[in-house]
Amino acid sequence: MSRKLPYDRTLIVAVFVTLCFGLVMVFSASGIVSQRLHDSFSMVFGRQLLFVAIGFLLMLIAARIDYHLYSRPAIVYSGLVVSALLLASVFAFPPYHGARRWVILFGVRFQPSELAKLVIVIFTAYYLIWAGQRFHSFWRGLVPYLTILGLNVGLIVVEPDLGTPICIVSTVGFLIYLGGLRYRYIAIGLILAIPAFYALVWRVSYRKDRMLAFLDPEKDPFGVGYHIRQSLIAVGSGGWSGVGYAQGTQKQFFLPEPHNDFIFAVIGEELGLIGTLVTLALFVILFLKGVKIALRADSLFGVYLGLGIVAMITLQALLNMSVVVSLLPTKGIPLPLISVGGTSILVTLIAIGILLNISRHGRKDAAAQSLLGEEASGGDEQ
Repeated sequence: MSRKLPYDRTLIVAVFVTLCFGLVMVFSASGIVSQRLHDSFSMVFGRQLLFVAIGFLLMLIAARIDYHLYSRPAIVYSGLVVSALLLASVFAFPPYHGARRWVILFGVRFQPSELAKLVIVIFTAYYLIWAGQRFHSFWRGLVPYLTILGLNVGLIVVEPDLGTPICIVSTVGFLIYLGGLRYRYIAIGLILAIPAFYALVWRVSYRKDRMLAFLDPEKDPFGVGYHIRQSLIAVGSGGWSGVGYAQGTQKQFFLPEPHNDFIFAVIGEELGLIGTLVTLALFVILFLKGVKIALRADSLFGVYLGLGIVAMITLQALLNMSVVVSLLPTKGIPLPLISVGGTSILVTLIAIGILLNISRHGRKDAAAQSLLGEEASGGDEQ
C-alpha cells in the first residue's frame, strides 16, 4: 500500500548544499568574463543567483503536485507538442555563438532542449507503462517510440547541438533497458550508432578535430587541443588542496567557458582534489537518494520516472566531469546545479521537485523487483 511520507530531507539538503557550492564557484569563475561582457564583476553571478532562487521556489511547487498527473495522456502528449514547437521555433531567432539553441520569451533567453530532456523522460516512463508487452514488438512498440524520440532529438541535433542529444539518448537508453528491451534491439542500436557517429562526428570538421584532439591533445597544443590542455593544466595545478579560492589563473581567458562547461576545472584548480571529490560526493548522494526514492514509489510509472530523473541529472554530471579530465572528447555539456545556465537550473530543480513528490508517495518495503514484476501482468491492461 502507498502512504504519505515526509519529503526526503536528505535530498533537499544535498540539493541546497550543491546549489550554494555552485554559487560560490560561479562567483569566482565568472568574474572576469562578467567584467568583459557586462562591465560588472558580479553581473553573471547575480543573474545565476536569481535563477537559483526562482528554481528553488519552482522545485518546492513541483514537490506539491501529485506526480501521477504526469501519467495522463493529455499531459504527456501536450508536453511533447509544446516541446517540439519550442525546439522548431529556435530557427526563427538569430544565432548565438554560432548556434540556434535559444528562443526569447518576454525578454528572457530560454533553451528548449533543456525542457525537452525532462519531457522525454516523462514520455518514456509513460510509454513503457502504456505499451506494456507491446514495447517488445519492433513495429507495434519500439518503432512508434523511436519515431517520437527521433523527431525531438533530431530537432536538437540540427541546431546544432550534439551534447544534449547524447545526454537524452543515454538517459532513455538506461530507462528502456530497465523496461526490458530485448538484447537483439540493443545490438541493432549499437550497429546503427556506427553510421550515426560517422555522419554526425567524423563528417563534421570541428567535431572530427575534437575527436582527434582527444586522442592526441599534444599534436596541436595551440589549436584544436588547446581547450582540453588548458582544462588539464587547471585540474593538475590544483594538487591536493588547490591554489586557493578565487586564486586560479586558468579562468583568466585561458580556460573556455570557465563559469559554464568547464567550471569543474576551476574547482579542481582552486580547491584541488578535495574540491573535486566533494563535488563528486554531492552527485553520488543525489544518485543514491534518488534511486532509493524511485524504488519505493507506489507505482511502476513512479519507478521509471524517478530513475529517469536521477539518470538525467547524474549522467550529465558524469559526462561533464569526464570531458574536463579528458576521459571523453570535448563537448559543451554544463554541470547540473553548478554551471551557469538559467534554463538548466530551472528545469533541473523542477525535475528534483517531481522526485520529491515521488518520495511522498512511497511503499514502506517497496522493492524494484515487485513493481517490475507487475509490468507483465498489468502492462496489457493499460
